[in-house]
Amino acid sequence: MRRYVGLLRALLGLRRASPGAEPVPAETARNVAIIMDGNGRWASRRGLPLLAGHRAGTRALKRTVEAAPDLGLRSLAVYAFSTENWGRPQSEVEGLMTLFAETIEREFPDLHRQGVHVRFVGRRDRCPASLLTLMEDMEARTAQNTRLDLWVAFDYGSRDEIVGAVRELVEAGTSAAAIDEDAVRSHLYAPEMPDPDLVIRTSGEVRVSNFLLWQSAYAEFEFVPTLWPDFGAEDLAAALRAYAQRRRRFGVR
Repeated sequence: MRRYVGLLRALLGLRRASPGAEPVPAETARNVAIIMDGNGRWASRRGLPLLAGHRAGTRALKRTVEAAPDLGLRSLAVYAFSTENWGRPQSEVEGLMTLFAETIEREFPDLHRQGVHVRFVGRRDRCPASLLTLMEDMEARTAQNTRLDLWVAFDYGSRDEIVGAVRELVEAGTSAAAIDEDAVRSHLYAPEMPDPDLVIRTSGEVRVSNFLLWQSAYAEFEFVPTLWPDFGAEDLAAALRAYAQRRRRFGVR
């Protein structure tokens, strides 16, 4: 147990500073969001079909989720499929739908046994009926789990989410004076989802791609070069360590 705690502290950079050394901040992000990017490039560099990259990405997701609670996370949101991804080639989209179903059936039950509460965030009117059934069943089965909240953004786009929230407020006859941040948040896909402290994007790309625009207004961002299929516990710990060196100001001094 002592060796494990020592390793965990080393990964997070939380070891006690030696006399005279600059102290390392002990705070860490509790709520993290990840833009899982790089599956296609990972496959291309290995001469593999695109779906092989996506399949490797599901394995990266599982090991990252399994590592998250031991690194102090309470909530993890991941960008699995965007509203714009429907525009990809039909063969890729169909392959992804099949892979999502396989992942829920084969991988998520193990996460359930580990105490992970799985929830899907996004539109539910366009995915195959069989996949929607699997999603709803997994949400119900894991509803009482408390070790980690996993939010899977599927058919998700932040602009679409915000427009939908405003439309619902208008349709409900909400007066202009009654529309504030709390009112808008109450109509987002998952009002109870905590704002991320840290947003990580893999693969070296430096953009947010329409992900959690409302929720990440004051999040810290970490852009890492690692392709998503190669991402794991050490990469997550390194991002948390970088976050711990920062000072969040939320617009004030």
